[in-house]
Amino acid sequence: MRLNAFIATATGISRRAADKTIAGGRVSVNQTNAHLGQQVSEDDIVTLDSTRITLPVTTTTIMLNKPVSYVCSRKGQGSPTIYQLLPPALRPLKPIGRLDKDSSGLLLLTNDGQQANLLMHPRFHKTKSYYITLHSSLTTLDEEHITKSGIKLADGLSRLQLTPLGNDRTKWQVNMQEGRNRQIRRTFAALGYNINQLHRVRFGSYKLGNLKTGNYTVV
Repeated sequence: MRLNAFIATATGISRRAADKTIAGGRVSVNQTNAHLGQQVSEDDIVTLDSTRITLPVTTTTIMLNKPVSYVCSRKGQGSPTIYQLLPPALRPLKPIGRLDKDSSGLLLLTNDGQQANLLMHPRFHKTKSYYITLHSSLTTLDEEHITKSGIKLADGLSRLQLTPLGNDRTKWQVNMQEGRNRQIRRTFAALGYNINQLHRVRFGSYKLGNLKTGNYTVV
């Protein structure tokens, strides 16, 4: 892009004013005095009055309803990837946390590092909610183990909040503020339960709502 357009976009001044700063010797590109009509790219180091100026960063965050069987990586190794569900312009986005291949539901992707940190770092205590279906009814004793004393896993104690979603005790809502790898599955597996379905419906203030499987929306 032309240097005056770069300066105008980076600082908010007009292109005519940007030309005056260039003509006045106040601008350098890669430590060399700039000239009117010069072309620059985002990789060039542009300074105005010895202070570097940069183009504003446009951030994008989307919410995807991930289907079962899709993996959260760019190389599927035989499996379809979530990036096949997105247009090329959104494929540089990175997942905030992950859902394993057998899980579905709310997945956030962004190029905003600050946003990702706010959602992922444990100190911010962002609640994540899941609907799960077990292969057999959860006993009252095992429910107490999971919610009160916690389950010892290889990477530490796991304690989850559980709310029944039916009378047969196979369907539950799970709330948690941690995010260790396959933590929910490993917690129940430690007590002999298989999870047939695991579907995330909430991540912090983001809720899946009526977003259809395989679709995404900008948030």
